[in-house]
Amino acid sequence: MPHTRRDHPDYEALRPQVVALRRAGLSRRQIRDRLHVHNNDILNRLLDGVPAPDWTRRPNAKDDLRARARELRKQGRTYDEIQVELGCSKSSISLWVRDLPKPPPRRTPAEQARIAREKRWEHELAVRERERRRTKSAATREVGELSDRELLFTGAALYWAEGAKDKPYARREHVQFVNSDPDVIRLFLAWLKLVGVEPERIVYRVMIHATADTAAAERYWAGLVGVDAASFQKTTLKKHNPKTVRKNVGEGYHGCLVVRVLQSAALYRRIEGWWYGIVCGAERSTQWNADRLTIPSPMV
Repeated sequence: MPHTRRDHPDYEALRPQVVALRRAGLSRRQIRDRLHVHNNDILNRLLDGVPAPDWTRRPNAKDDLRARARELRKQGRTYDEIQVELGCSKSSISLWVRDLPKPPPRRTPAEQARIAREKRWEHELAVRERERRRTKSAATREVGELSDRELLFTGAALYWAEGAKDKPYARREHVQFVNSDPDVIRLFLAWLKLVGVEPERIVYRVMIHATADTAAAERYWAGLVGVDAASFQKTTLKKHNPKTVRKNVGEGYHGCLVVRVLQSAALYRRIEGWWYGIVCGAERSTQWNADRLTIPSPMV
């Protein structure tokens, strides 16, 4: 009996049709029945790389566990902690969360206690700083605007504390004031203006350590007092002592400004007189207040 040859379909030629049907949303069974491809291996090869439509996918019973595991991992939980809470294997957890960043190392109780102490201390410092600023602001408002008389006494007392003074063994009846605080310099210059000192009679000189930026210091003080730095007298350099650990260094260090008033002997004598007048006035005020006090008699 002669052998009858059966023609097998060209499965590779079917791939465009399979892909088109799959993308149209048909299931494997529907594609198989429509194209009569009953060999699963061939059908798998024809469908390779073509995703199945969403409606054909069965819900995974572990989808909720996977989502919860990822949420816990993002919270910084370890594999052991996730396993205890969800009751699933570490291998499954590893597959679910391996794309997430590893949480930072856990702190020991001692480290947590140290961090808590540091945060409490930072909070206390912030509270103290706010209280310090409130106190200063309130005190500033208490002063208000100075009268000429108040500025006169303030400047005289400031000079007697910081300015050059005449001594029996060294006659220095001239006005020379040295300070590193720009606000003090501003106050002293305002006081000189009050007592009638013309700007032409004031000369300036910087006094600074030799290791500092002299030119920058001269520019700084010249800008503060409103004159050209070229008009300054020669800067006085302090010799640097390597054994001394100085705190006045860095960009904020500008040395001291020396303010000297020319032809100022008479002004110096007036300053000394004002100072003694302030002292005597304070003593009289103190004695007057003491006389008003009622001292209780000792109990028998």
